[in-house]
Amino acid sequence: MKLSKTSKLGTKSWSLQAIGTCPGSVGDNGKLVPACSGCYATTGAYLWPNTIKVRADNKEEWQNDDFISIFTKALAKESHFRWFDSGDMYSLDLAEKMFTIMAETPNTKHWLPTRMYKFKKFDNVLNRMKALPNVMVRYSSDEIDGTYTKDLHGSTILPNEEYADNDTFVCSAPSQGGKCLDCRACYDKETKVIGYLAHGKKMNKVIRLTVA
Repeated sequence: MKLSKTSKLGTKSWSLQAIGTCPGSVGDNGKLVPACSGCYATTGAYLWPNTIKVRADNKEEWQNDDFISIFTKALAKESHFRWFDSGDMYSLDLAEKMFTIMAETPNTKHWLPTRMYKFKKFDNVLNRMKALPNVMVRYSSDEIDGTYTKDLHGSTILPNEEYADNDTFVCSAPSQGGKCLDCRACYDKETKVIGYLAHGKKMNKVIRLTVA
């Protein structure tokens, strides 16, 4: 099982290649939505051959019959787990396997950022995931100006803190050396909307070109 551990999170995650496994990244106009046009997972270390290979291998391995059993064993001692620091659950079959893994690891808190809420066929499995006490599903806003739909989106992107409204919890990582440290707001069902400050050259360029 190829789980990764990013220095920012301090917890393990499992990922697929960005954009290609992200059908929700494309808007009605056929172009990438603003939040995805500056995707951090299409730059830097995410372009290294080894990184690409791991994500390609993951795309194949989730289809194996033993995927669920191996995954649940890998999470046995994990208190927190993030799905997808790149990519998304593009397949309904993958989503169903993820639900089973979440249900079979009640002592692990799962955080799932996703745009698959845009597709009606995922409604049922997403609702079952959200009903699990150990799972926080965050529907990602497509916008980069702090905009989100109340009672739908669980996260949005902010050009700076001034774009956050009173109901948005601003991610504390930038003020903590780029690390989550002991913050686990992303996993918290009581934290309804998190605003992630825009970062990276690619996203900052998109911000400059599109946000007044």
